[in-house]
Amino acid sequence: MQIVVAPEATSVAARSDARLTREICGVGLLERTLVTAQRAGASEVLLVWPQSLSLELAEETLQSRLLKKKDNVRLVQVEHFDPNACSSWTNLQSQLEQQFIWLPWNWVSYARALAKLPELKQSSPDWSGPTWVSKIAVISEASPLPRIGAVPEGIAVTSEETADAAERFLVAHSGKVLDGIHSSFNRWLCRPSVRLLSHTQVTPNAVTLGGVVVAILSGIALARGNYWHFLLGSTLFYIAGLFDEMDGMLARIKFADSPFGTWFEGFADGLSYLLLFGGITIGLYRQHGTRELWLGAALIVGTVLSLVVTNFQRKRATTADRPNEYLGKFYRMLEADKSNWISRQVRQLHAFLKRGVLIIYVVIFAFLNLVPLLFYLAILGSHLTWMIVLYYNHKFVKQPSAGVPLRGIQTSQEAS
Repeated sequence: MQIVVAPEATSVAARSDARLTREICGVGLLERTLVTAQRAGASEVLLVWPQSLSLELAEETLQSRLLKKKDNVRLVQVEHFDPNACSSWTNLQSQLEQQFIWLPWNWVSYARALAKLPELKQSSPDWSGPTWVSKIAVISEASPLPRIGAVPEGIAVTSEETADAAERFLVAHSGKVLDGIHSSFNRWLCRPSVRLLSHTQVTPNAVTLGGVVVAILSGIALARGNYWHFLLGSTLFYIAGLFDEMDGMLARIKFADSPFGTWFEGFADGLSYLLLFGGITIGLYRQHGTRELWLGAALIVGTVLSLVVTNFQRKRATTADRPNEYLGKFYRMLEADKSNWISRQVRQLHAFLKRGVLIIYVVIFAFLNLVPLLFYLAILGSHLTWMIVLYYNHKFVKQPSAGVPLRGIQTSQEAS
């Protein structure tokens, strides 16, 4: 699909440049619009640039490191452009596809919302928000008709107030499609910090590293082996989990997600689990003796096997540039195989293994003084996890003809 973006010019050029480069969560407004269009799946982004605006600004924007595919953004300079004027579209007709999406240059949204924009059956679009447009309609009609259908999610930035609202909107929609009630609650707690960090030089990987530091402190506290230290350690583990939520949210709103970031986050998550279970093992050993060390060793072995096998399957089931799509593919695989009772049970139980869920239940078990029960459940769960992953690796990855092929399932846009 082709997406058309046309910045407006004001009577003062400097004022126009400032509007175009206004930062929303650390990214210039026009730059954010173009990157969002790319990530929504645009085959081409047509940037219509009035001559009254600085051409150097356009060229600088097109050189942004955030624009991953430089060759699918095409710059067309015109003397003047008014979407309400038939003549403006007529002058562009050789550049337009028969159907395209009109995207206001100051419309702040996220890629999924733009990608799901429905085609509206109308003779002429409403230029106040994104909409599908027919080339024939805009060439033959001079004035727009009211929009038919709901306005797509997003906010048009026209003032300081709308810029503030746009930042809150982006942070509020910086989660994943697969987030459940637990992760949504965690992300709600993280919103103020994420918005603050978006205006700094702090990277998502730095936030991930900060979570590891907090997880280390959590393991040290848990190893002390009494109720209050268990409660302190579990609270610190919860905070470390919030760092895990924040790194992904920050990466999505600043377009800073990367394959390395996904793998680094996975490594940090694995290390956090090992610190949690290692700390609990030492703490219970101090309470109950040597037997807990043997059980703890079984837990660590199960955790390591689960991490190794899961990462191996992630590598086989996704492309090198999109390891973040693994979880979405895995859930689609389970849904497609729901006639299998094992897949039905795994789909229900897997939600409790996600870190965003586990961090909450660790605090609850510690508060109720049920850390030993959590310990025994973790031993069972860790070994079930690596065995189940091996089962699905054999069923869907190694032998795709035997079931639903993991690579053949439609992917979704997720981030680390």
